[in-house]
Amino acid sequence: MAQSTVILGSGIIGVSTAYYLSQSSPASSIHLVEPSPELFASASGFAGGFIALDWFSDSVTDLARLSFDAHKSLAAEFGGREKWGYSRSLSLSYTAGRASRTGRRGKDWLRQEIIRLDTAEGVSELADLLAEPSGPPWLSRSAGDKIELMCEAGTTAQVNPRRLCEFLLAACLERGVQLHHPARALSIDKDMRDELSSIRLVNTTTNIVSDIPCSKILIAAGAWSPQVFSTLFPTSQTKIPISSLAGHSLVVRSPGWSKEHEWDGCHAIFTRDEDGFGPDLFSRIGGEIYISGVNDASLELPELATESKIEEIAIDKLKKAAQRFLGTPEKPEEIEIVRKGLCFRPLTKQAWPIIAKIHDENLGGLSTRGDGDGGVWLAAGHGSWGISFSLGTGKVMSEMILGRPTSVNVEGFRL
Repeated sequence: MAQSTVILGSGIIGVSTAYYLSQSSPASSIHLVEPSPELFASASGFAGGFIALDWFSDSVTDLARLSFDAHKSLAAEFGGREKWGYSRSLSLSYTAGRASRTGRRGKDWLRQEIIRLDTAEGVSELADLLAEPSGPPWLSRSAGDKIELMCEAGTTAQVNPRRLCEFLLAACLERGVQLHHPARALSIDKDMRDELSSIRLVNTTTNIVSDIPCSKILIAAGAWSPQVFSTLFPTSQTKIPISSLAGHSLVVRSPGWSKEHEWDGCHAIFTRDEDGFGPDLFSRIGGEIYISGVNDASLELPELATESKIEEIAIDKLKKAAQRFLGTPEKPEEIEIVRKGLCFRPLTKQAWPIIAKIHDENLGGLSTRGDGDGGVWLAAGHGSWGISFSLGTGKVMSEMILGRPTSVNVEGFRL
């Protein structure tokens, strides 16, 4: 009889893991648990959806490649362009006027608090061989500005993350994966051998409590993962080293980006204006342009993602950026605000994710079954690259849960 696996967190990492796990395990033995009243209410629904192949330090290169290839193959197999806006993307740096730049690479790509344009210097040798690109039709140019190519063709792509999550979840549910929503994990129970035997959930709408027999638990709750762990293992001395970074965003429409432009592919523009502010702009299939870059590590993580409170000062800054980079002073009405967003991205100090089994000695007196029959795992801390790394993380985590060799080496992502 298959041992049930409970995945705590139904964002992009949770549903990616359930998707791959349900290809090899009875789907009915897989349980997704999500406490937020609205699905994909944080980074999984409000991130930019930018995907990169080789923008990373050596420590995450293999995972990045695995995930990039998985995104490409999944889109090819299931019509990703139509279903979740998968598209090739050309990445450019844009420097306005006399704005200055410095060059940084490596793990800085993973750090949310660093403007990613800072790492543009030397990213692609190809950029030095080409004439300056003109940029996408929706980008408003100004005198003295500069555009540079940041990568080679075919090494970046774009998705709508919410639609990708919805596709993955629908596929899981069609296979028979069980979704508990909205529900919160209360506690775990153990058998006479002190081994993990079940988890207790409460439906936060009906207050009905249920116990799910299980031998495997994956914590994939993003920025909320430390709270989930401490709730389930209150006697453990282990602290999950994940913090949160709040990020505001806008989704807008512009006359310069419409359906007839989409066949030329999307663009990712990493900017810097004269004041040093560097918003990121991503055109997406469906006539949308995503704008972000106002981040705040001091903004407190709410208990639930739906309790996030958007700060209008941050939104006003992004609106001004939209007008600056997309519109004209003469016609401000051309920029249509589709939605405002605020999400909390999970960060680690080492700037790469944790994808690992939590050893029994760190569970506060609880043990788990060995030999692939049980365990507690953690998959979180992806920073700004959660969407990009999602499918690779899900694939690797499903292999770990099944006790199989992993597609890439993840020893460096240990807790």
